[in-house]
Amino acid sequence: MRLLLTLFLTIFAFTAMSQAPSDKVLRHVVLFKFKDGTATADIKKVEDAFRKLPTQIKEIKGFEWGTNNSPEGLAQGFTHCFFLTFASEADRAVYLPHPDHKAFGKVLGPHLDKVLVVDYWTEK
Repeated sequence: MRLLLTLFLTIFAFTAMSQAPSDKVLRHVVLFKFKDGTATADIKKVEDAFRKLPTQIKEIKGFEWGTNNSPEGLAQGFTHCFFLTFASEADRAVYLPHPDHKAFGKVLGPHLDKVLVVDYWTEK
């Protein structure tokens, strides 16, 4: 009986561990601060180029973006937030050097003052 209980607990623990990662997703948060004097048309080109990435890179599982509207005054000049979701670190590893991501960087580069990136596994 003890062996059966040990076997059951081992199988239960293994099943729980194997299911846990599927409950989590990898978030990739990117904040941009544009150079002073960047034209609105140039910022729009950057927005449009970033918004295309989920259609170009299949490893991106989710995508949101927006501009800062916080009343706290703590944004330190960062105005744009792009929020990507990946199923795995392997998917993110495909995204980072992907040719379409690199092409986006060329659109962004001349206008970028600062970038802040934070990646995290979701917790509930």
